[in-house]
Amino acid sequence: MTNNLPRITFLGIGLMGAPMTRNLLAAGYPMTLWNRTASKCEPFAGEATIAGSPAEAVAGADIVITMLENGAVVEDVLVAQGALAALQSGALAIDMSSVQPSLARRLAGLAAEQGAGFVDAPVSGGTLGAAEARLSIMAGGSEADVERARPVFEVLGKCTRIGPVGAGQLAKLANQAIVGITIGAVSEALLLAAKGGADPAAVREALMGGFAGSRILELHGQRMIDRDFAPGAPARIQLKDMRMILDEARAEGLTLPLAQQTHNEYLSLVANGHSDVDHSGLLLELEHLNGTLLGSLGRGPKEDSSNSKN
Repeated sequence: MTNNLPRITFLGIGLMGAPMTRNLLAAGYPMTLWNRTASKCEPFAGEATIAGSPAEAVAGADIVITMLENGAVVEDVLVAQGALAALQSGALAIDMSSVQPSLARRLAGLAAEQGAGFVDAPVSGGTLGAAEARLSIMAGGSEADVERARPVFEVLGKCTRIGPVGAGQLAKLANQAIVGITIGAVSEALLLAAKGGADPAAVREALMGGFAGSRILELHGQRMIDRDFAPGAPARIQLKDMRMILDEARAEGLTLPLAQQTHNEYLSLVANGHSDVDHSGLLLELEHLNGTLLGSLGRGPKEDSSNSKN
């Protein structure tokens, strides 16, 4: 049976890109892959074409997806290494990385010079959301380009068109502001409760049923209790996002005190050697600041053992 699905080139087979590639292959899309560390493409060698360079990977592609670490890497791959210049007329470039809104707009202009469309489509949901195909996708681009990309997005999660090119990145900055600040709030809340003698696991369970309940409290609160800081979203990436939030705020003449404080805490976390822990590892910086550990503070309320009954 002939496969009439568009050919996708995927650039960036990392923590997020690998499970996204797996889901696209499972949906039947013919794919070409490239990654700076070529060995990360090897698990897909029997199902996809592996290219030696970004420009080689892009040649002949109908849709090009990038999922790279930051704006500098995206610009290097798409511009310096010639991926955008290799786009065929009529192709659609989709950048699902988290980059500056201004960079997204500039890349869209370069794609247009090649007769190609462009959508900025950063995601939220982390590696688990990528693996389970339930990413929240924030798309910026023309209505026609976003609709063209929608069948691909539906394989990966749920897409919302935010507005023109760059708007997707603005939505991602808003998302990351809430995520970073809330991780800080959950860290402080659990440490406060534990220091007073409460069981932080029980506190988390109780709060989940009230107005303070959130996905951050549910997932990252549990990570903090379990001290499981294996990276889903590394702290260095959260720091990069907080820096972009502040840069965008300054460009718009805004002062964001909570974002500034959270940025400073992530900056200290990374400076203290924790760049590759999960962003929920912000707890480690709070513990460092206070000279105490959440996990060493007891599992239940303080009691006077002299009054206990046999």
